[in-house]
Amino acid sequence: MKVEYTTDTSTNAAPLAVFRALFGLMMLGSIIRFWANGWIHDLYIEPQFFFSYDGFEWVKPIGSYTYLIFGICGLAAIGVALGAFYRISAPMFFLSFTYIELMDKTTYLNHYYFVSVVSFLLIWLPANCYWSVDARRFPAIRSEFVPRWTIDSIKLMLGIVYFYAGLAKLNSDWLLHAQPLATWLSAKTSLPIIGAFMDDTWVHFACSWFGAVYDLSIPFLLLNKRTRPLAFFLVVVFHIMTRILFPIGMFPFIMILSTLIFAAPRTQQKWLNAIHTLLKMSPTKPMGGPVIRSDWNQKRSGAIVGILLAVQLLLPWRYLFYPGELFWTEEGFRFSWRVMLMEKAGYASFKVVEPASGKSFIVDNGEFLSPFQEKQMSFQPDFILQYAIYLNEVFQKRGIVDPEIYVESYVGLNGRSSQPYVREDLNLLTISPSHSRNTWLYPFDDEIFGL
Repeated sequence: MKVEYTTDTSTNAAPLAVFRALFGLMMLGSIIRFWANGWIHDLYIEPQFFFSYDGFEWVKPIGSYTYLIFGICGLAAIGVALGAFYRISAPMFFLSFTYIELMDKTTYLNHYYFVSVVSFLLIWLPANCYWSVDARRFPAIRSEFVPRWTIDSIKLMLGIVYFYAGLAKLNSDWLLHAQPLATWLSAKTSLPIIGAFMDDTWVHFACSWFGAVYDLSIPFLLLNKRTRPLAFFLVVVFHIMTRILFPIGMFPFIMILSTLIFAAPRTQQKWLNAIHTLLKMSPTKPMGGPVIRSDWNQKRSGAIVGILLAVQLLLPWRYLFYPGELFWTEEGFRFSWRVMLMEKAGYASFKVVEPASGKSFIVDNGEFLSPFQEKQMSFQPDFILQYAIYLNEVFQKRGIVDPEIYVESYVGLNGRSSQPYVREDLNLLTISPSHSRNTWLYPFDDEIFGL
């Protein structure tokens, strides 16, 4: 079997096949882990209220049937991993996983967003044309070669994640004050061996500066053949350390395995051959020539992938259109690869006033929100507004006509003392989500320089 064939426009399909298989297996493991830990019930069934993304208010958990969504997602992940019924399993995984992600923005994480973006990208790539169940079943789609851009698009997506995460670290809190790492690492003194150093200022600054340099340089180190071995070593060390220090789930393993897409096609072909030998499988005979199956519209798929990548390059900069401190208002913060940049804690006490009688009372947030939801709500402005709207609906049903809702709130950011957050004299129900948050939040009493 031909090990490698590379031209200016096409290359061996092994990297795409390896990425597809590893991505599917990682997603299956994530679904199993989520299910086994009882998080489906705790996060999506037990709460009575969910915080929606703008425009996706219709995406809600469906009670006990929410388990069915996770089941479909798991089956689709198996299909992706095996390259089986790929034209169904790839879109099904994207739709089911993204639906799960959109059910409650309380659970927003950058790596969930990353999975949605990559799974959408995979829909448009011929990832099942080689080393897949589909390639064995349907000889017409087999190809040992794929257009070079199909693999480069994944590399670019990973490069965007890393590089933009690095750019976001070029701010005064991260570089000049080692925040929020100083706060987080100081809480890790109980760790064996390394715990003794976690309270040292030099460690905080070393980790902050290394993190910024790592994110900014690792895409280029991975692209260069000479520096690639060092880059893989740094990827493993960096993500294993972040997994030890911080509870960020599967993200370190997802990034470690995803960066294997940068390995040489010849190397990845050897991995596949070794698996064939280990499993005593007979290799699927590929079709000759660098030709992709005829039913795959390369121009259309290339255009869609190009638009997706252009959006990813532009979307993180939208924060420039909003006034005020980004970390304070959070306008334009999500979906911009700003990874672990804030330690933000808050307190929010809501007061309901009955206009007719002038009577008022304090809301017990625990009656409506889970502890995790309450924690996230207390320092995120859009959550506070959504919760106020929900409280209005609840107390209207309980007989209070046109209630007014106020909040007393305090937020501390990156080691700073707490300060008043939302203006307590404003009825939250008079605030439109389109209003600039600078009109109803207290000004940030400090300044953070940088991107």
